[in-house]
Amino acid sequence: MCRNIKTLFNFEPPATEDEIHASALQFVRKLSGFNKPSQSNEAAFNLAVTEVSDAARRLLISLQTNAPARDREIEAEKARERSRLRFG
Repeated sequence: MCRNIKTLFNFEPPATEDEIHASALQFVRKLSGFNKPSQSNEAAFNLAVTEVSDAARRLLISLQTNAPARDREIEAEKARERSRLRFG
């Protein structure tokens, strides 16, 4: 499940709201064990996703680095190459 959580810091262009939300959703899914919560747990699940998204956004804004920003396309190609080597 958490394989879909990707590094969001120090990329050009910066992480989008959708990327932050998707990472928060995967994190809450992993913690709760629910891919889709029941109706009785849906409100708590959605609140957790919102709070984790907010915390992630604050974290990304507050982090600092002297390293140059990474290019998303180059990093994606590196990931594809690792996958080809791993899975053939």
